[in-house]
Amino acid sequence: MATSFSCYGAVSMLRTPTPLSRLSTFRSPSVSTIPNRFYKFRVKCSHAGAGVVDDSRSAPIDVVADVKSERVVVLGGSGFVGSAICKAAVSKGIEVISLSRSGRPTYSGSWVDQVTWKSGDVFYVNWDEVLTGATAVVSTIGGVGSEEQMLRINGEANVVAVNAAKEYGVPKFILISVHDYNLPSFLLSSAYFTGKRKAESEVLSKYPNSGVVLRPAFIYGKRKVGDFEIPLDLIGEPAERILRAIENFTKPLSSIPASDLLLAPPVSVDDLALAVLNAVVDDDFFGIFTIEQIKEAAAKVKV
Repeated sequence: MATSFSCYGAVSMLRTPTPLSRLSTFRSPSVSTIPNRFYKFRVKCSHAGAGVVDDSRSAPIDVVADVKSERVVVLGGSGFVGSAICKAAVSKGIEVISLSRSGRPTYSGSWVDQVTWKSGDVFYVNWDEVLTGATAVVSTIGGVGSEEQMLRINGEANVVAVNAAKEYGVPKFILISVHDYNLPSFLLSSAYFTGKRKAESEVLSKYPNSGVVLRPAFIYGKRKVGDFEIPLDLIGEPAERILRAIENFTKPLSSIPASDLLLAPPVSVDDLALAVLNAVVDDDFFGIFTIEQIKEAAAKVKV
């Protein structure tokens, strides 16, 4: 006895907001409304048994499926850390928009053409052109300078970005911060760290169930400065391997103030970028993450 079964379909895309409950083992869940992409599938099938004429006039069936599509905004995307995040995200098929004062970087690469590069300052940018439809914002904004400059760049600029993302309904904010190196309190009161911690507080306040703060130590990789490339990995990579190999012996020294200036393992910029991607796709990944936890998060994405 022979039977036949055939099926064909078409797909169209609709955009509409849908509520999403975020569950966490660390904090109470909350409900937020975020823009997801819905895909509408029209499927038409026919079935015929032996001796039965196949009826191709059967009515189609519409199936609506909720398919999550990531759209990530990287603040400072043309910089050392930001460009690594953009490159990693593109490699995973994630749509990426970069906002930086310099706009599109001068270096080449196939991934560069897959990023939407926008030039602007977070204090004056038209957020409509940047945040609409975004599912996550990643901020790599930071720098050194005078006390006033560091408070403005490390703190105020990030606070502005966090509030803008919240206002536009972006469901997740990821901040690249810094390890405290076990420094004494009088050194942590400098504008550099004060600005960073102010930004962290804003992220965790506005995004208690989805905000992510990554605290790496020295970040190494091939850093491009103009037409030159600084191979920070020549120092950082062997240092990381050595410090991780002897960490069982150096742990007793962690109680010594500022000991982490020498003993904190450097972090690969590629691992940091992968940890960011893990934060983007994992809704249970939120809070403050240390050097070791950044490494663990990166390993999840590498697999």
